[in-house]
Amino acid sequence: MNDPDRESESETSESASQTIGAALGNAARRAGLDPATESSTGHVVWQAMGGWRGILESVLPTLLFVVTYTVTIDPATNEGNLWLALGLSVGAAVLFTIARLVARQPLTAAVGGLVAVGVAAAFAAFTGEASNNFVPGFITNALYGTAFLVSALVGWSLIGLAVGFLMGEGTAWRSDKRKRRVFFWLAIAWAALFAARLAVQLPLYFADNFAALGTLKLVMGLPLFAPLVAVSWLAVRACYPRRTP
Repeated sequence: MNDPDRESESETSESASQTIGAALGNAARRAGLDPATESSTGHVVWQAMGGWRGILESVLPTLLFVVTYTVTIDPATNEGNLWLALGLSVGAAVLFTIARLVARQPLTAAVGGLVAVGVAAAFAAFTGEASNNFVPGFITNALYGTAFLVSALVGWSLIGLAVGFLMGEGTAWRSDKRKRRVFFWLAIAWAALFAARLAVQLPLYFADNFAALGTLKLVMGLPLFAPLVAVSWLAVRACYPRRTP
């Protein structure tokens, strides 16, 4: 006889996974990461980064902050012009958002970037420490890394949930050993990326090495994100071969 409580728990878990998969799938589709489309790897990576506009929106505010603060450092106090650096950084994010509004383009990326820049600026402004501008990034990396790692270890890879929804198979991929193995290692790879950022950047933060911290934040951003998107895309496409008409 079947256990009603166990069946209920199974149905609840399945429902929760479908909900998470739908949310992740929609986010992936908006980012241009839909395995069902006939797109080249280069096109997918470029679309995931948002093109030139997306790259500028994600890089320029941080670049302005790091460069401005670094070049205005007073040797006597070893401190730069924090308010000027924050003003230029937040100002750039605001201009990107206004530009999208004027062009009537999707605001998700620009608004998300503006909120991220604003929160980071608030950390630095309230504490008076330029390095604290990077604290929200540490928290985000820790949360994302943990989520990917846990999802892989419990057998519900976030990559698998998103791809399963996009490919219209829900959680059926869990019964395919090959797909489960691929999605497991992809989730581990993403968790490793976020962990690597923390492992490299946190020591610099505690050492108050602002210039190196800011530089490595930029280097470990899109330059590492893009190749991992490409690898993920190729691995997923290998699990779902194109159908010949």
